[in-house]
Amino acid sequence: MDLILWRHAEAETGGPDLPDMERALTGKGQKQARRMGHWLNSQLPENCRILVSPAVRTLQTVEALGRKFKTHPDLAPDADPEDVLRAANWPAGKEAVLIVGHQPTLGQTAALLMTGEVQEWEMRKAAAWWFVQREPGDPASLYLKAVMSSDLVVK
Repeated sequence: MDLILWRHAEAETGGPDLPDMERALTGKGQKQARRMGHWLNSQLPENCRILVSPAVRTLQTVEALGRKFKTHPDLAPDADPEDVLRAANWPAGKEAVLIVGHQPTLGQTAALLMTGEVQEWEMRKAAAWWFVQREPGDPASLYLKAVMSSDLVVK
């Protein structure tokens, strides 16, 4: 199974007048999302399942991909890494799954996959981490296929 974790692009700063779930992408964030969306679209298999947090900034990020997606309430800000893996049906799924979500959850999920423990790993805005596990239940068959930043994507 392939599991791709994509952190939303740069968003507005929240505050008393702007609830967290309603924060939108900045101009820079829109550019980051387009760059990463272009790269991901060229790499993802056609049948990739795409699951997205219901927050405005994640919805705007995934729109740059130009594919059908489903929002999933278990991917909202402050979700647990276990929620992310359960939503993706990791590692038992047969298809590739792209998760569009938030920090610190995605960094924690990456750490859990790689080390077996939840740790505070940083994932840059608009970055994607691509994990592959060839044999469900066999940690030795898990590897990190790619880590890509929108700064490195050339369009």
